[in-house]
Amino acid sequence: MNRQVLPPLPKNASTVDPKIWRAIAGAAVHIPAVNSRVYYFPQGHMDQASSPPNNLSPRLLSRPYILCSVSAVHFLADPKTDEVFAKLFLQPLNDFAAIFPRVPAPEVDDGERIFSFAKILTPSDANNGGGFSVPRFCADSIFPPLDYSMDPPYQSLVITDVHGIAWEFRHIYRGTPRRHLLTTGWSRFVNGKKLVAGDSVVFMKNTRGNMFIGIRRAVRFVPARSANDATRLCLPICGVRNRVDDEDNEEKQVEEKCREEFSRNGKGKLSPKSVAEAAELAAQGLAFEVVYYPKAGWSDFVLKAEVVDVAMSVTWCPGMRVKMAVETDDSSRTTWFQGVVSSVSVPDHGPWGGSPWLVKFD
Repeated sequence: MNRQVLPPLPKNASTVDPKIWRAIAGAAVHIPAVNSRVYYFPQGHMDQASSPPNNLSPRLLSRPYILCSVSAVHFLADPKTDEVFAKLFLQPLNDFAAIFPRVPAPEVDDGERIFSFAKILTPSDANNGGGFSVPRFCADSIFPPLDYSMDPPYQSLVITDVHGIAWEFRHIYRGTPRRHLLTTGWSRFVNGKKLVAGDSVVFMKNTRGNMFIGIRRAVRFVPARSANDATRLCLPICGVRNRVDDEDNEEKQVEEKCREEFSRNGKGKLSPKSVAEAAELAAQGLAFEVVYYPKAGWSDFVLKAEVVDVAMSVTWCPGMRVKMAVETDDSSRTTWFQGVVSSVSVPDHGPWGGSPWLVKFD
């Protein structure tokens, strides 16, 4: 059977202000600084491909992780889905560079601050004939103040998306009991962005009062391969999210993919060919680039060297108690999952020999 080959990454991806990008991606997402040292995990990179790459070289299969320096980072947005993603340029380090690393470039603080509020869309919010119910905190902290002497109080808002397109909404305070609503303009936005219940909308405001809007797409996870897998969580030892959802959403996933013409299962953004080419270059010690979509439920594969070094110093073993922080989709809180390590996969021989990539816990 021929594997699906996806088109290359869209060339007209929009460049996004890093602070806006981070507000949309969420506080749990960490992008390494330029000149910082990181470990690149090819196995984690391949997890984000639309299908597993094959015909990998023995050289690559013997390099489960590769120490690199970050040469450049581009913060981008997908022109089709509005999802934010990053393109990282990495340079594998030789022994000398590993011992005497370059100093990471400090972030330039221009004094600009981004205030944000995220809301998961309800079925009513996502109804293309309805309005959007605005939480009071969002209206008070992001939108300009209403003139409550009007009956009813209302205003027109102009909010810019990640591509620089301005959307106009009518913000009104009405109803019994009274509540904040976006009415005129909201249906156009829902249709234009192909929003569904479960997607999140992120409203943002900078210190100059300019407003922005971003989207986090709801992820329908690929069903578990077995009953045992369905009750397990898997994470890299350097530890970010990687969970398996239940199978109730499988039918919805197929239906929504057909209607929206893009995948919601968290995979499929990267072609197997592009992932394999990047990994092979890394294994040869040559500069390479990776594309990273910060999806809840999928694991980071480029991690700060200090984080990995600390995790690698731990003797992981079955029975060890662990916990993992997962940010909620609306960024309102962090949930801690606790469990017990059930197995540690560190093969001694064969492909990926010595790989510390995965720890499973119940």
